[in-house]
Amino acid sequence: MSQAKAGDKVQVHYKGTLPDGQLFDSSEGREPLSFTLGSGQVIKGFDDGVTGMAIGDKKTIHIPNEEAYGPVNEDMVVRFDRAQIPADIPLEVGVTLNMHQDGGQVIPVVVKEVTDTYVVLDANHPLAGQDLVFELELMGIN
Repeated sequence: MSQAKAGDKVQVHYKGTLPDGQLFDSSEGREPLSFTLGSGQVIKGFDDGVTGMAIGDKKTIHIPNEEAYGPVNEDMVVRFDRAQIPADIPLEVGVTLNMHQDGGQVIPVVVKEVTDTYVVLDANHPLAGQDLVFELELMGIN
């Protein structure tokens, strides 16, 4: 039976949790995730975990944050004067906003803190700094 290797297009069902069991994503009820192994389409630890699996194989992998979304980058946590943010933008802790950079790139940011004078926004990936656990099942190799 062939094993998944770099360059193969694979289809994988998965369930992603934090080490404490909190679910953050799953393919349950959807089509399997389809990607090309070794192409950088998924995080390194996920790619490495699927490599070597055969169709029908199931396994659980533990991915340290360095092979997932990396550690939290404090340079991506920015404090703004509240006056710099338009009054019609909802400023509640936990809300995700889209910041527009020069050149049109959109970056999602999470509101971390709101005071009368400033707002703290975090542009890190929501799973940055987290170790991840995935239950995998390889459904296909093309």
